[in-house]
Amino acid sequence: VSKKTRVDILVTPTVTIIAGYAISKLICPVVAYIMYYLGDFINTATEMQPFLMGIIISVVVGMILTLPISSAAICAMIGISGIAGGAAVAGCCAQMIGFAVISFADNGWGGFFAQGLGTSMLQMSNIIKKPLIWIPPTLAAAITGPVSTLVFKLECTGVSAGMGTCGLVGPLGVLSDMGGGTNMWFGLLLVCFVLPAILSFVFYFI
Repeated sequence: VSKKTRVDILVTPTVTIIAGYAISKLICPVVAYIMYYLGDFINTATEMQPFLMGIIISVVVGMILTLPISSAAICAMIGISGIAGGAAVAGCCAQMIGFAVISFADNGWGGFFAQGLGTSMLQMSNIIKKPLIWIPPTLAAAITGPVSTLVFKLECTGVSAGMGTCGLVGPLGVLSDMGGGTNMWFGLLLVCFVLPAILSFVFYFI
């Protein structure tokens, strides 16, 4: 219908809105059903296989965070929770802190904070040019994920699980779900900050 009438400025957005509403009414229940059971499967599988699922969730969600799509939205849609959410936080933090550390020599403190507290998505153009730079933070995520699920059993729910250290939302989500304690604080410090920084730098050096 675009540019077919004299009142295109009204017709085009009206048809777009109506079509969007109709399609969403049609497919949303199906998508919601699939997302619910996918999330339920992930949460249950992580309880049953914390080591393997810790690696998978941490790596996948971390990579999604760096890609130009929303890891927070995906975590919210599938209703990720419990130790599966903790693994997601670990993966996201590994990407953000990892890239912040390995690119420090090139970007300085500005780049460090932009990636460490902002988003590792800033590295996408560099990843496209040289995919190898994605290996260090991804390997770090593969280690911090099971450390989170097996050792500290960090828990997080929904949106917070897909945010990582962006505005410290991920760690704050863990704090909100777990309520504190020595084990939680030590786990947060190690899984979200210390291990990603050290491991990413070591893998990057290698």
